[in-house]
Amino acid sequence: MFKFGLLTAILDGWSFEEAVNAAAEMGFECLEVACWPAGKAERRYAGVSHIDAERVCSDPDYAAYVKGYVEFMGMRISSLAYYPNTMDPDLAKREVAINHLKALIKASAILGVNMVTTFIGRDQHKTVEENIELFKEIWPPIIKLAEEQGVKVAIENCPMLFGPDQWPGGQNLMCTPAIFRRLFAELPSPNFGLNFDPSHYVWQGLDYVQTVYEFKDKIFHVHFKDIKLYPDKLKQVGVLAYPLEYMSPKLPGLGDVDWGAFISALHDIRYNGNAVIEVEDKAFESCKEDVLKSIRLSKRYLDNFII
Repeated sequence: MFKFGLLTAILDGWSFEEAVNAAAEMGFECLEVACWPAGKAERRYAGVSHIDAERVCSDPDYAAYVKGYVEFMGMRISSLAYYPNTMDPDLAKREVAINHLKALIKASAILGVNMVTTFIGRDQHKTVEENIELFKEIWPPIIKLAEEQGVKVAIENCPMLFGPDQWPGGQNLMCTPAIFRRLFAELPSPNFGLNFDPSHYVWQGLDYVQTVYEFKDKIFHVHFKDIKLYPDKLKQVGVLAYPLEYMSPKLPGLGDVDWGAFISALHDIRYNGNAVIEVEDKAFESCKEDVLKSIRLSKRYLDNFII
């Protein structure tokens, strides 16, 4: 049975201890801990940091404290999370992203987590084929480091294409089964896999259940998030519009993912990793109490399929 947890990105402004305490009190078993570098975030849900990865690498006392606190609260860390664009056309931004990702890999090993969740990235102005060539240049050294450290790297399948800032190609190449196959063939490492989120398949018209069966050996981590399609809006703007014109991220159970079918497929493949709720729903962001309510509602709904 997989461990059920929470991605801490929704707890922006909370301390590490507050995030762990809240999750433990709600009955979660694990946390995917947001670990962004210091600085201003460029998008929603980014820029949150509950563990300082660089400090973990340089300060043994801090690393021991983090491990000890999580264990004291009866929790575990499922992954260190950082979702940048490692293939950004801005070379300075690209370097920052890659360097911090490497720090997360080392920190994950030090903490005994041995998992990092992230994006592949993409130059949004280049073709798929051009981005695959860029992937072949950038990613082998990252995965080699992960292999040396004994850390698995799980790539989330979000296209990162929502509005004009990410037009036309989006900022994450690894978003469809066809591309999964190509990238896994280019980089056939046991440390390179998926952080699979079914919600991104809803608006792309893809089959998340079939993907669970096909890539069962490559699913290292799972996100529980939902997306709601608005058919009337889609009929007005079409599939070539910015996706947020016809869909919206929602809490699990408030969108169009068939959670019974998806979680049943995870059970079928004997998935025994970690699966965490990712809260992204603007209807529950007006205050701290609403954020906590959104987490409780999500857990209460998913408990029907898990417990």
